[in-house]
Amino acid sequence: MIPAFKSLRWPEAPAYVIRNARVPLPFLGSSAPPVSADAEGLVPADLHVAEGKIAAVVMGAARSADGNQGPSIDLGGRQVWPGLVDLHTHLDKAHTIGRSPNPDGTFNSARLAATADRPLRSHADIVRRMDFGLRAAYAHGVAAIRSHLDTYPDNAETTWAAASEMAVRWTDRITLQLVSLCPIDLLQDAFGDHVAALVAAAGGVLGGVTRSSLGPGPIPEADLTVMLDRLFALAARHDLDVDLHVDESGDPNANTLPHVARAALRHGYAGRVTCGHCCSLAVQPEAQALATLDLLAEARISIVTLPTVNMYLQDRVAGRTPRWRGVTLVRETRQRGILVAAAGDNCRDSFYAYGDHDMVDTFRQAVRILHLDHPISEATALVGPLPARIARLAGTCGSLEPGMPARLIAFNARSMDELIARPQSDRVVIDAGKPVTAAVPDYSELWDD
Repeated sequence: MIPAFKSLRWPEAPAYVIRNARVPLPFLGSSAPPVSADAEGLVPADLHVAEGKIAAVVMGAARSADGNQGPSIDLGGRQVWPGLVDLHTHLDKAHTIGRSPNPDGTFNSARLAATADRPLRSHADIVRRMDFGLRAAYAHGVAAIRSHLDTYPDNAETTWAAASEMAVRWTDRITLQLVSLCPIDLLQDAFGDHVAALVAAAGGVLGGVTRSSLGPGPIPEADLTVMLDRLFALAARHDLDVDLHVDESGDPNANTLPHVARAALRHGYAGRVTCGHCCSLAVQPEAQALATLDLLAEARISIVTLPTVNMYLQDRVAGRTPRWRGVTLVRETRQRGILVAAAGDNCRDSFYAYGDHDMVDTFRQAVRILHLDHPISEATALVGPLPARIARLAGTCGSLEPGMPARLIAFNARSMDELIARPQSDRVVIDAGKPVTAAVPDYSELWDD
């Protein structure tokens, strides 16, 4: 009889073997020989851990010849994943829902509430909430985060100083990448030079939103071209990758994505641009949407889908049931070889009232919202190896390969249906080969009364 998960004891030795694990094939990367995976893409494997790193991943017939000497733990066929990558978050405004709520759940109200909240974000306030969010992510098994930061003339210095401090403080536990965020028309004057310099000093990514700061209406095409050329010129001057919020709308006329692709090609930025949301693709005429995807493939633009937040915000009308899910065309994008990631986005702020910085939860919801199952064998790639490649972190997180840090998640689940069916609150997170004892922080830390 297989022992209960809670009765298993992790070895305390600096070198040990995790035996009888199952690993989703996308997490095995270049270490995977031609082995047979089951119908869910799971591969039986033994993982050798030594001095806080993965020393070997043994699969197939080699497992039976591996011997049983030395400390080990037998998982009885349960799954082991690497630490996951959250490629699109907003840690600077996370956990502000209590003081700056969204009165009706709409996108416009979310934007107004976030704007009103911005003056409240002092250095100490940002550090406090970012640390809370990072501790939650760490306890859940997140190994790397890319966080967009509201970057406006009234808050840029404070926000980037606080976030940069947190990136250094957390460097041994979570890799934190920082991205600037403001409407791209604000980058046209000297403030754009200032933003690019801030981003470069922090080793970050130049970002923005392809909408005007003056309102929700579309930017005229001629102006959009000028604004994008300015953004890419700034990026090129400082050798920065680009990550943009694009077409986060259910309006089929929201169509800035092909303009971003053409700008990337004009400026020699193929393979260095990520676009998040891209919701309106799903409501555009099929031929138009697919032509845009072909252009994205040519420009090698990566896409991030934010399933929980987009489903929460898009097509929200008072007294009416939403008619669509708000998410972009993930299957069609993947079919063209475009790199795609699923990410968590907002957490307990005016854009999304819920969440806990948990990429396992994001994965479970993404499978259901986006129909990533049938087959499910490639779904895990969207939360591990693909976002790691997009963020230039391949080889450090998001997969299980020899020489990588032993940042792992062990689940009390053999099959994918078992993993998705429950929240996996009893998962064991391993960092540097040792179980993480830190729990998610208590909400009382954020209460001021």
